[in-house]
Amino acid sequence: MTTANATSVTHYQIDAAHSEATFTVRHLITKVRGRFSEFAGTIAFDAAAPANSTVAFTIQAASIDTNQKDRDAHLRSPDFFETATYPTITFTSTGITAQGGDAYHVTGQFTIRDVTREITLPVTFLGTAKDPWGNERIAFEAEYTLNRKDYGLTWNAALETGGFLVGDEVKIALSVQAVPAQ
Repeated sequence: MTTANATSVTHYQIDAAHSEATFTVRHLITKVRGRFSEFAGTIAFDAAAPANSTVAFTIQAASIDTNQKDRDAHLRSPDFFETATYPTITFTSTGITAQGGDAYHVTGQFTIRDVTREITLPVTFLGTAKDPWGNERIAFEAEYTLNRKDYGLTWNAALETGGFLVGDEVKIALSVQAVPAQ
């Protein structure tokens, strides 16, 4: 639905079936990759006036999947996400600025385990298209690296050779397709 103002804001819902929320973190000497399979969100997009745009995104923390059952159970435990107490990870934008071309900075409140911090995501607008059934789609990608300890994810194990089992930096990647809200 499009609002009739001086601006042309179109409201979209994230199509989770054609989107991904993934992450990478160092584990010992390699990297572990994972994803969250349950998430939803909305985008109000005004290409002509990006400052009028907004984004809200919610991830179900218990949907974490690293393709290893025991590790996923540990990540859901109080050592990490404590999903029984903190079931969601959220992002709500507070400002969007165009950076030239298809690049934007999306600033907002990012919350994990009831810890909220302001972050700025570098976002690329991938464009719009019609699918084979004539439905309009819009797409964006973003990557961001955060320090997990900033959000209370502090569990670790010291290694005999020095250092720790799990790295502090977590690289998050979002690839989002959205359809007009009904």
